[in-house]
Amino acid sequence: MLRHELLQEQAASLGRQGEKMEQALAALAASDAEGRGAALKMAADAVWCFLVQREVMGFRDRATVIAQYGIPREVMNRIGAR
Repeated sequence: MLRHELLQEQAASLGRQGEKMEQALAALAASDAEGRGAALKMAADAVWCFLVQREVMGFRDRATVIAQYGIPREVMNRIGAR
């Protein structure tokens, strides 16, 4: 029972972080030159948090996430991913 509840919370938490990431990526896409730096930082932070949370849960395939969410190369470079 407890294991099931923990898995539910992990899934819900990952979903919330995914929503934050999507919002940050949308803000980056909509940013102008003046706000681009701040939007890039927010997007990179959100993507990093999402990827770390996925890895903790045992999901290691970044390529699928990058393709599915259309994460720009500049965001991945910002978090140091290769």
